[in-house]
Amino acid sequence: MARPNPELIAGIERTASKLLQGAVYQWGHMGACNCGNLAQELTPFSKAEIHQYAMQRHGDWNEQLIDYCPTSGYPIDLVVSKMLSFGLTLEDLAHLERLSDPEILSRMDKERRESLNKNSREDVVFYLQVWANYLREKWIVENSILGELESEKKLELALLL
Repeated sequence: MARPNPELIAGIERTASKLLQGAVYQWGHMGACNCGNLAQELTPFSKAEIHQYAMQRHGDWNEQLIDYCPTSGYPIDLVVSKMLSFGLTLEDLAHLERLSDPEILSRMDKERRESLNKNSREDVVFYLQVWANYLREKWIVENSILGELESEKKLELALLL
C-alpha cells in the first residue's frame, strides 16, 4: 500500500474532484483512464503525452507496470517513476486500474464493492475518495504516534535531567 503523505492524498483527491467535474475519462485511453487521470495530477504530463508515451510500448497500464524499468529510457517509465516518487507502489497502480485493492475494497459495503466497474467514472471517483480517506486516516495515526513518541522521549529526557 502507498506510503501516506499529504501530497499523494491531495493528488488523489484532485483526481476524484476533476473526474466529478467532468474531466475526460476513457478507460481504454492510457492518458484518460484510471491511472492516466491520476498521472495527470502527479506528473507534469498531459493526457495526450501520457498516451503517446504509453503507445511506444505494448499493452495497457497493467502490462506497462509489469514491464516497468526505471532505467529503460521509455517515457512511460518516467511517468511511472514520477508517480512512485509520491509514495505509490506498482501494486497500487495496478489495483487502481482494476479498482481491486483489498484494503480499499474492505472499507466499502459489500453491495458497492461487488458492483464496482473498473471503467465507470462514478466508481473510479468513489474508489479514489475511499482511498484518499484511508490514506488520510493512516497518515494521521502514524503522525500522531510519532508525535506521542517524541513527547515521551522529551519527558524521559526531562526526568533524567
